[in-house]
Amino acid sequence: MTELFLFKKPVIRYRGVMIRISALAFYCAMSLTAPSFAAAKPAQNQAPAAVGLPSYAVVAPQVIGAPLIVDARIRSAVRIKGAEAADVAPDRARFYIEADVLALIRGATAVPPRIGYVADVPLGERGRAPKLKKQRVLLFARPVASRPDQVQLTGLDSQRIHSPELDMLVRGVTREVLAAEAPPAITRVGNAFHVPGTLPGEGETQIFLQTENNQPVSLQILRRPGEQPRWSVSLGDIVDDSARPPLPDTLLWYRLACGLPSELPAGSIESDEGTNAAIAREDYAFVLRALGPCV
Repeated sequence: MTELFLFKKPVIRYRGVMIRISALAFYCAMSLTAPSFAAAKPAQNQAPAAVGLPSYAVVAPQVIGAPLIVDARIRSAVRIKGAEAADVAPDRARFYIEADVLALIRGATAVPPRIGYVADVPLGERGRAPKLKKQRVLLFARPVASRPDQVQLTGLDSQRIHSPELDMLVRGVTREVLAAEAPPAITRVGNAFHVPGTLPGEGETQIFLQTENNQPVSLQILRRPGEQPRWSVSLGDIVDDSARPPLPDTLLWYRLACGLPSELPAGSIESDEGTNAAIAREDYAFVLRALGPCV
C-alpha cells in the first residue's frame, strides 16, 4: 500500500503495512470529541432519541453546525490504533476514511471528488469493527484550512449511514436553515406579562424572546372564558394577529421546543401582581406542553 501523505508522523499499521497519516489528519482525530457549534449549548428539555431514523430534533443541530454536508461512498477505511486512538470510547473504533463524493448537500464551495477524514465509529456485536468499505454515508463536517481534500466531522455521530428517508430529512432541514426567513436561535426569555380582560377568565399573555441575531420573536397566549387557551408565535416587531403555532418537525418548532428553558425565568415576569404572574407562568408551561419534548 502506498503512503497516504508525505508527512512522517503519526504512523499506523494496517495489515502489516505501516501507513503514514498527516499531522492534519491526526489533529482531526484528536479533535473529534471537541464540542461542535450545535452541541455547545444543549437544550435543557432534550431527551434521548429513538434508535433508527434520527428525529428532526437530532438532525437539526447537526445540519446547523455543519458548514459541509456530503453524500459520499466509502472507498477505504484504515483503523487507527495505539497512542493515536488512546482516547477513543470503549464501544467505538477510530478509522481514517477516504470516500468518493456523490453529492454536496451543503457547502459554500465545491469539494474534490474524493475526501479524507477521521471517524470514531460504533463497534458491532462482540466488539467487532464494522465493515465500512462501500458504505454510502451522509457526513456532517467542516472544511480543513489549506487542505480541500480533507474534512473534519463535527461530532461523534456526524457520519450516518445513508437512507432515502434520512437524505430527504437532511435536505429538508438544510433548506429551512439556509432560507432567508429562517427563524433564529433562542438565546433567552425576555420580558413576560399577563394582561387580564374585562371578563373573568379572559386575558392575554405576551412573552418576548431574545435571539441570536436580535430578530424579535414573541409568544402570545389568549384566554377566553370557557375555552382552551390559544397560542401563537410572531417573528418580527409587530404581533401578527394571524400567527399560528409552528408545525411539528419544522425549524421554528425546533428553535422553540429545544431552545426554551423548562420554566419561565423569575426575572422575566414584569407584573408585581401575584395572580397575573402566576397566569403568565401557567401560559408559558402551556406553550411547552403544546410544543412537546425536544426529541
